[in-house]
Amino acid sequence: MAMPATMNIEFIGNINPYVGMGIKIVTSLILGGLIGYDRETKMKTAGIKTNIMICLGATLFTASSFLNLSDHPNSDPNRIAAQIVSGIGFLGAGTIFHGKGFISGLTTAATMWVVAAIGVAIGSGYPITATIFTITVLVVLSAISPIYNLFGRQKDFHMEVLASGDLLDSVREMLLKEHFYIREIYEEMLDPITSLRIIHVVVRSQSKPLGSFINNLVRLRNVRRVHFYDHDGEFKGNPYKGSPFGSGDDSA
Repeated sequence: MAMPATMNIEFIGNINPYVGMGIKIVTSLILGGLIGYDRETKMKTAGIKTNIMICLGATLFTASSFLNLSDHPNSDPNRIAAQIVSGIGFLGAGTIFHGKGFISGLTTAATMWVVAAIGVAIGSGYPITATIFTITVLVVLSAISPIYNLFGRQKDFHMEVLASGDLLDSVREMLLKEHFYIREIYEEMLDPITSLRIIHVVVRSQSKPLGSFINNLVRLRNVRRVHFYDHDGEFKGNPYKGSPFGSGDDSA
């Protein structure tokens, strides 16, 4: 199997195929890493390594299909892209978590699907276009929640988290990364021997994004149960390890 003499790259033209593959690999590392970093800082299941591997894999599959055209001119490289689209669904399904009355992980699964599409674009020789789409994805993941919180109806919510171990800083960090306005946060020690404590949190938010946040919070190993209610006195939470919110989004 002979390597083609040239490889076409967007805005560059025909170049040495090894140089072209190097450009595609580096672009995949950067773009997949940027999206993965955003997900990892928000404590999502698919982080930097996962998104880089998805982007690299999609790039390699697509680039290989074009390389084979020199030996098989009648083959259709689009068939590889079609298999990537369907195959990434099995990987994304593993990030969707279904618990008692709630579903989380859909945004992470959708992000993995988009990262695979970005890899296909890179492998097809369009790194600039892939970069534009990556920027678009990062804007959506970072800006939608603050805009939603800005224009939606908000009120104060009180959350009581029963946990074993020091989770106060972790809970505060998770809230800040999701752009919640924290009115008050403190902990009440119940048992110094077992390190059992209640973390009290008062935030101003809407029900849906905060419900999605709780979906992620209850999955922490040291969280035992969550009580959740608004300041109008209406109980919202679940006394067990779970959340009543049936949100299909994992709060981006």
